[in-house]
Amino acid sequence: MKLKFTKMHGLGNDFVVIDGINQAVSLSSEQLRQLADRRYGIGCDQVLLIETAQGEADFRYRIFNADGGEVEQCGNGARCFVRYVYDRGLTAKTEIRVETRGGLIIPRLGSDGQISVNMGIPKFEPSRIPFMAEKRALTYSLDISNKQVKISVVSMGNPHAVQVVEDVNHASVLTEGPLIESHPRFPHRVNAGYMQVLDRRHIKLRVYERGAGETLSCGTGACAAVVSGIQRGLLEHGVKVSFRRGDLFVRWEGENQPVWMTGPAVTVFDGEIELKGQMERHEI
Repeated sequence: MKLKFTKMHGLGNDFVVIDGINQAVSLSSEQLRQLADRRYGIGCDQVLLIETAQGEADFRYRIFNADGGEVEQCGNGARCFVRYVYDRGLTAKTEIRVETRGGLIIPRLGSDGQISVNMGIPKFEPSRIPFMAEKRALTYSLDISNKQVKISVVSMGNPHAVQVVEDVNHASVLTEGPLIESHPRFPHRVNAGYMQVLDRRHIKLRVYERGAGETLSCGTGACAAVVSGIQRGLLEHGVKVSFRRGDLFVRWEGENQPVWMTGPAVTVFDGEIELKGQMERHEI
């Protein structure tokens, strides 16, 4: 099967974007992993599939991590999605309604090329994340490698566990991150965020993403970190989130309000790849 694709990134968090409206697409988990492989495929953190909306939204899009598993939400991917459908003439709207597995999102393309996304209202109840806890709390203690870490837990359409660290450059992201990701208290696994507070309007962040490993940036991770920081009294309502390759801007006015995220999306190149293997199919 020959498949046309576009390579894109949001602050280094990179994607293979596939138009499932103008070409027939049916991919197995094996083929998704092949696309994501940086040695034998194209290479990406996630594969994004654009589809016709099933409801009243303008589009639907699906997100598959590098391990072939489908996930609910992706903030950087949402911005790349908007850039793709607008630049390719699939829509003339600069504000669109998009169905995702994690719920409806409303991205907006600004005149300066920056893209803002209404990421929806964060969820804190453990059962809605999901996270195994008796009741909602501001922070939780998690047992990791014979020690306890303090985390905030929030869903931005996908689950996040955020902890505050003194220096993200020396945080145990690569060793501790996989243990948090697969911790039994998170039935669907979790994204592990490491936040350094520089001041009340500026943080640094690293994220070990579920099914992808550490990525250069994470949009939903930025939202989750800012939300948890505001709840803990560490941050103001508008915050710059610095990753290794650039910044996102996140604003949240508080409980029962949506989170807005703003940042860039870049197209790298277009291509076509021939895929082989028909194992363990996702019918899409």
